[in-house]
This record gives sequence, structure tokens and C-alpha cells, in this order.
Amino acid sequence: MSSQKIFLFDFDGVIVDGMQEYWRSSLLACEKYLNSPYISIDQKLFKRVPNSFKEIRPWVKYGWEMILIVHEIIKIENPLKNENKDDFINNYYQNCQRILNENSWTAEDLQKILDKSRKYQIDKDFKSWVNLYNPFFEIVNFMKELRKRGIKTGVITTKGKIFAEKILKQLNIFPELIFGYESGTKIKIAEKLTQNYEILGFIEDRKKTLIDIKQNSETSHIPCFLADWGYLKESDRCTLSNEIKLLKLGNLEELVAI
Repeated sequence: MSSQKIFLFDFDGVIVDGMQEYWRSSLLACEKYLNSPYISIDQKLFKRVPNSFKEIRPWVKYGWEMILIVHEIIKIENPLKNENKDDFINNYYQNCQRILNENSWTAEDLQKILDKSRKYQIDKDFKSWVNLYNPFFEIVNFMKELRKRGIKTGVITTKGKIFAEKILKQLNIFPELIFGYESGTKIKIAEKLTQNYEILGFIEDRKKTLIDIKQNSETSHIPCFLADWGYLKESDRCTLSNEIKLLKLGNLEELVAI
């Protein structure tokens, strides 16, 4: 086991709340790059994140899915609203695949236009874009405290690395390692890191990711913490195994003792 100690963090929902940015960037992607004949975009849509989008967000694994969800919410006919939200969620992954197929889209193409939408905003007005993210300052301070203690920090996100880096820099956080969606799955990244680091913990708000880490023989020893403040499904807190601890922002000081 390496003597290098590291603590791992998910990004969206753990270090920052980016709900406004997700909605705005996905909506802009639909408006500028998607070329869908089934949607109509009123500029008022940019001002407020609909509840249906907020409530579906915990099911999202990759950024491209948010473009797909926004497309369904703003459709002219049979839009996705609170009334039919549960039906969509109950077969979430099948519905995402169905919508991809119906529109002849690919996940890769949707991810590219989401990245393009973000780059457009950054080039136009970086400050306005980055201010759409609201940091969880308790986590920011925790990461800085780890650095003071000689413990490295790593961020593993399904966002593009370049965008995560820009936001972290704005928060004056400089993790030793940052992995975006380009680096592969979180579990594969964690596997590689175990070869060179002693991983003291991983804070994530997607329970399925933590379950996968615990069920993998190469990573099962990693202490896993589910972020209570993140984008959780209602059932996540109730059905937690003993191997995964529910973590509240007020309890971060206990982890420093590690």
C-alpha cells in the first residue's frame, strides 16, 4: 500500500450545486445546436428551473441525459411535466434509450453539444457562467483542510474535465487529480488509483456508484460516503447498506480525524 494518502470527491452535487447551470446549458444546447423540430424555446424558460427537471436530476448519470430531459420538458406536444414525471422516472434508462432512437441521436453527440454550449457561455461571459454554480463551502473548507494535513484530494466527475477545472479554480481549490468523463468510469478510475494511493474515502451523491465500488474486489476497501446534501432519490437514505455511510455537511469534521 502506498504511503500517499488521498481523499476522493464527486463534483456535481458534492462540491457544487449546479442545478441552474445544468438547466441553462442544456436549454441553450437545445436552442443553438440540437435542431429539433419538436421544441419551441421561449426566453422566459432560461429564468427558472422547472420542478420536473429538479426532480428527475437524481436519476442522471451523464451530462448528455440532461439535454434529452430538457428536450422532453420543452416539447410542443406531450411535454414532460410533473403529471407524467413519475412514468418517465419509473423506466428512466429505457426512456432515455427510446428517445435517442426516436431522434436518431447518440449519447456522444449530445455530450458534444452540451460541451459546446458551455464553451460558448464561457467565451461570451465566463463570470456569469461560473456564478451559476453554488459551492458547498463546508466541502471547500474540508478540501483545504485535507491539503494542510498533507492529504491529497482528487475529483472524479462525469463533467468534462476542462469545465470542472475552471469552476474549481474559481473556488480557489486545486486538487492534485481531476478526472472528467473522458477518463472512463468512476470505478475504473478508482481501481487505478488504488495502485498508487491509500484512498481514505470517496464522497459521492449517486448511491449506485458507491454500491459498484463496494461490490468490486479491487475497490471494496474504500470507505464510501453518500452525500446527504446532493441529488438523492427519496429512497436512497432509507435503503443504505452498512458499508456506505450517509454523510451530512455538519459531520465533515469527523472525517478530518482520519
